[in-house]
Amino acid sequence: MKKKEFKAESKKLMDLMINSIYTNKEIFLREIISNASDALDKLHYESLTNKSIKIDPKKLDIHIAIDKDNKTLTISDNGIGMSKDELENNLGTIAKSGSLEFKENNDHKKDIDIIGQFGVGFYSAFMVAKKVEVISRAYGSDEAYSWTSEGIDGYSIESSKRDEYGTDVILTIKDDDNEDYAKYLEDYEIQSLIKKYSDYITYPIKMNVTHQHLKEKTNDNDKDEYETVTHEEVINDLVPIWKRNKKDIKEEEYNTFYADKFMDYEKPIHRIHTSAEGTIEYNSLIFIPSHASFDYYTKEYEKGLQLYSNGVLIMEKCAELVPDYLSFIKGVVDSPDLPLNISRETIQQNRVLKTIANSIENKVLKELEDLKNNNREDYNKFYEAFGMQIKFGVYADFGMNKEKLKDLIMFYSSKDKKLTTLKEYVERMKKDQKDIYYACGDSVDKVDLIPQVDAVKDKGFEVLYCTDYVDEFAIKMLQKYDDKELKNVCDQNIELDSKEEQEELKKKNDDSKDMFSLMKEAIPEVKDIRFTNKLKNHPVCLSTDGAISVEMEKAMNAIPSAEGNVKAEKILEINENHAIVKKLKDLYKKDKEELKNYAKVLYAQSLLIEGLSIENPTEISNLIANIISK
Repeated sequence: MKKKEFKAESKKLMDLMINSIYTNKEIFLREIISNASDALDKLHYESLTNKSIKIDPKKLDIHIAIDKDNKTLTISDNGIGMSKDELENNLGTIAKSGSLEFKENNDHKKDIDIIGQFGVGFYSAFMVAKKVEVISRAYGSDEAYSWTSEGIDGYSIESSKRDEYGTDVILTIKDDDNEDYAKYLEDYEIQSLIKKYSDYITYPIKMNVTHQHLKEKTNDNDKDEYETVTHEEVINDLVPIWKRNKKDIKEEEYNTFYADKFMDYEKPIHRIHTSAEGTIEYNSLIFIPSHASFDYYTKEYEKGLQLYSNGVLIMEKCAELVPDYLSFIKGVVDSPDLPLNISRETIQQNRVLKTIANSIENKVLKELEDLKNNNREDYNKFYEAFGMQIKFGVYADFGMNKEKLKDLIMFYSSKDKKLTTLKEYVERMKKDQKDIYYACGDSVDKVDLIPQVDAVKDKGFEVLYCTDYVDEFAIKMLQKYDDKELKNVCDQNIELDSKEEQEELKKKNDDSKDMFSLMKEAIPEVKDIRFTNKLKNHPVCLSTDGAISVEMEKAMNAIPSAEGNVKAEKILEINENHAIVKKLKDLYKKDKEELKNYAKVLYAQSLLIEGLSIENPTEISNLIANIISK
């Protein structure tokens, strides 16, 4: 029969389909299996509404056959089949979808699930096949027809033979060139693709599978001999765990699914199994891991949930379903309501997807809140792994999510060196305490040694220990909790004294301002020098003025991409009750140059306490040696 040409626009679309739209060639099998599933759905539905159609629904299935000698891969179904005209209309005109037309023209379209709504996925076969032949026989007809094409040059339709109704799609696989096409003729590869993309198609997908079995020995001295046995097996699981009734699923089934699907050797801390009905329908199974993956805090990590449409995998990781601060969650989402774009590899940014994403976000947050309140041991374990990400969520996006997350974040406390929430801190506050106090450092032990922490604890106030670089950024974004201001103990504006004590200290500082001015000449990098009564035994400490603290300076300057050199406005505070004060005053009267040397040493000490580097350690070392030797 004479070859027919595709229309000009169809040629362009086919070329686009093959070379541009699909970036992942292996999805061709998903598309053809989905079309076969549609054909089975149509026949099954017709049998429910047309009494003349008598079929056994249990015998509806899909068969996959590989012929290495002829380099063909065949996908067969016993669905409704196509007539000659339907082959012409559905396959001869690209983007003409019989599935979509069937659904749109049916009054009961909600009763059936049709995947192939755009009629273009079939042509993805040409990414791996140099020739595609479709042999089909419509239900109720004695005639079969074949549609054959080798690509954009055109197609032919002619009479053919098929013993039963249904459709065979026969792909003659391309020869290897720069790509390995031969792998699509390997049993293992095809089975893997079925498990990956079409594991939950509602009809059995069958293949002949070959196994080697050890022959039974006639006596113990015989050598081991093997025999090859080939038999048909169902490759797919049919019903996904997330569509099953929660009451019928055992704990070990959830854990096995999680381990197999997400390659995690540890059980998840928590799971959320949802079946949502109503305006938008979806099923989801979300897991909260017990630990961060090895690449979680790297640029290579990709967030996202596996996205299915009617059991067919559409995206391995759909990032749009997960906010950044919940990027650790793993799981699957399956919805019949998601409109897919032409390639099915990406999902349109639409109301449905956003609604599902918002629902998942709210459910995960609620479950984390419940876990925190009712199973603190597990929540602490979760928080050790992912608390940094939750705190990141507080200050990211200009604090847009801080109200959602403020009760989930925790910090170590001076009370018992254990994690505590802001709410728990406030509930324990003394009656005369106005603010929430915190201090920052590399570890709980190091924070505990900060001089200002001693002063706050000495007043009987609790201090939160911030040991992650993100902590202070999150706290700065919160600013307040329950109308209580969050204050860094190293902030120069902290007020722990009575008015009388403050006035007395101010007078001492005023009296010594000339001495401090002279000392500043030696250490111009500090904004100010003053006496303080906040210290117990420590001679000096650093406090800061303004929005940037010492810890924020360290964190921001540690970012490789950061431009410039961020500096906190540092204030050198000297313990008014320490013996060093008398020495400084004596030097101011007798040896002003030596006073400057002392100023440099004291400033270096304060930098070391804060974990900051000294710009000229050799100079400081020599000064200390000279002071000691006198």
